Amino acid sequence: MLRVLHSVSNMARAGIETMLMNYYREIDRSQIQFDFLANKAMPGEYDEEIRSMGGRVFVSPGLNPLDFPRYKRYVADLLHRNPDIGIIHAHNEAMGYYALQSAKDAGLRVRIAHAHNTQIIRDYKYPLKLICKQLLPGAATDYWSCGRDAGIYYFGKKRWNGSGFILRNAIDISRFTFRQEVRERLRQLHGLEKCFVVGHVGRFNVQKNHSRLLHIFTEILKVLPDARLALIGTGELEQSVKENARTLGIQDKVLFLGQMADVSEWYQAMDCFVLPSLFEGLPVVGIEAQAAGLPCFFSDRVTDEVVLSPGACRISLSADDAEWAREIMAAWQSETDRNHGIDIVRRAGYDIHAEARKLQEIYLEMATRA
Repeated sequence: MLRVLHSVSNMARAGIETMLMNYYREIDRSQIQFDFLANKAMPGEYDEEIRSMGGRVFVSPGLNPLDFPRYKRYVADLLHRNPDIGIIHAHNEAMGYYALQSAKDAGLRVRIAHAHNTQIIRDYKYPLKLICKQLLPGAATDYWSCGRDAGIYYFGKKRWNGSGFILRNAIDISRFTFRQEVRERLRQLHGLEKCFVVGHVGRFNVQKNHSRLLHIFTEILKVLPDARLALIGTGELEQSVKENARTLGIQDKVLFLGQMADVSEWYQAMDCFVLPSLFEGLPVVGIEAQAAGLPCFFSDRVTDEVVLSPGACRISLSADDAEWAREIMAAWQSETDRNHGIDIVRRAGYDIHAEARKLQEIYLEMATRA
């Protein structure tokens, strides 16, 4: 059996991790097993499910540049003790260099760098990440991405055009089929029967631009005072966003719904989906929302590859809040047939059942390299 070691932060319930679990549940686990190299010493919501399916979660010493020798020894020892690991697949963006270079030095032949974003967050590690981004291609043997723009950003246009591969952020489409009874139940439960519900799913961090979303929603409330904003997710900026909502005087109009094991039902309750991100690769949530038949509004910093359905569009971040609000409120005034979403997403190639079979074949072929 081939084992693939995925390098991640930890297996929390977030976009990259959810994408990996979508594939893991669908592959033939008698031929391929997934293991996970967690680089943060904190449990993830997916850990128990991973172990139940035969996978393993290894916790590294962490991505500290001063402790790189220790990290390399850890990876070398891990691969030595587990010779059935034939591929390492890194999802840590620029910091994936650590795992890939360590695996290269340990003699592992197949090393995949996977790009998931079109920018690097400017935090205290930003200078280090820029260095790792430059070194990343030399540590990898294969260059994968969720989409074209992310691949070009991380690997360069020439390298990407020559050898890049897109692994689609595929989903279990059947889970997002529009269900009127689910919509009515949830909306009644939360007192939303007559409300225009603007939805958003995403971690509370700088990239997702929640502050701008609140200001756009404030403009919507001027016209539709019964509107509600449903925010699903958690993160380091959650408290700051709550304080911002209070400052704007809209806290009673915003639902902070927290982390969810299954967000598919909440897509049914929404009337539209808004993602004003400062940057994105190709967000899984954008595919999910379109599968649920929702009108979707993405910022122009989200790759144009995300627009699959006629009801999805991109709006410039330079447009003012009132213009965003007008575009979004048009969804309230127009009739939307939400039953065709899954067909649109399936035709675009995001059906996990088909894509998992393709990934399985690719992994098995890669493992035969001399």
